[in-house]
Amino acid sequence: MQLHPYDKLRAIRGNARASATEYIEGIFTDFTELHGDRRYADDPAIVGGLAYLDGTPVTVIAIEKGKDLAERVKRNFGLPKPEGYRKALRLMRQAEKFDRPIICFVDTAGAYCGADAEERGQGLAIAENLVELMAVHVPVITVVFGEGGSGGALALSVANRMLMLEGAVFSVISPEGCASILWKDAGKAAEAAECLRITAEDMAAFGVADEIVRENFADFPSMCAEMRTMLCRHLAELRTMAPDVVREQRYAKYRAIGEIAPIG
Repeated sequence: MQLHPYDKLRAIRGNARASATEYIEGIFTDFTELHGDRRYADDPAIVGGLAYLDGTPVTVIAIEKGKDLAERVKRNFGLPKPEGYRKALRLMRQAEKFDRPIICFVDTAGAYCGADAEERGQGLAIAENLVELMAVHVPVITVVFGEGGSGGALALSVANRMLMLEGAVFSVISPEGCASILWKDAGKAAEAAECLRITAEDMAAFGVADEIVRENFADFPSMCAEMRTMLCRHLAELRTMAPDVVREQRYAKYRAIGEIAPIG
C-alpha cells in the first residue's frame, strides 16, 4: 500500500529507523570522528570524520538526531547550529586538500532557529557550505535517509549524486510550516505535504534524487551492504572525471532542476 506523503514523514520522525551513526558503522570501516569548528564549539548534531569506503579514504559528514530521548536532547534533535555547519565546512575544505571524496548523510527538520544560532550567524554558515560544496573539485555524494528539511538539509546536499531511501522526504519547508504560512493552520500539514511533493519518487522525477535506495530494516546489514555497493558505483563513475568536470557536473545538475513557466 502506498503511504501518504505525510504518513512517510511521520514514520521517519519516529525512533524506529536507523540513525546516522548506525549507517556509518554499517557502511564504512575505520571511522575516526573529528570534532569542533575551530571557532566556537563542537555541535553534536553533526558527526564528521574520516573513514574508508571499500578501501577508499573518504570524508563522512552526517546529521545525527539520536535514537532515544536522552540522545536526542544531546543532539538537539538533529537541528544543527552554526558551529555544526562550520565543522562540516572545515571537513569539506580538508577533504579537498587531501583529495578525499565527501559523503554526506542527511536527516533533519532544518537548521536550529534559536536566538543563539542567529546571533552566531546561522544563515551565513549555511550559505558558506552551499558555496563550498558547489566549488569543491572532489566528488560529493549525499544520502537522504530520513527528513531533508529546508536549508538545514541543503547545506549538506549540494552533491554530484543524491541517493534517497524510499521512505525519505526532501522539502524546502516542513509541511507544518507551509500550512501555517499558507492557511494559518498547521493542522493542514497533510494537505501541504501532498502539495509540496516531498517523497523520494517526487525528487527522482524532478531530477533532484539520482537513485532511490530500497529499505529493508529487518535485515539492516544487507541494506547497508546494498548502499555501500551503490556508493562505490557512483564514486567510481565520478572518479573517472577530471576534477574540473566533477565540479561542473555538480553545477549543471542544480542549474537544470526546476522549470520556468511564463507569467500570465
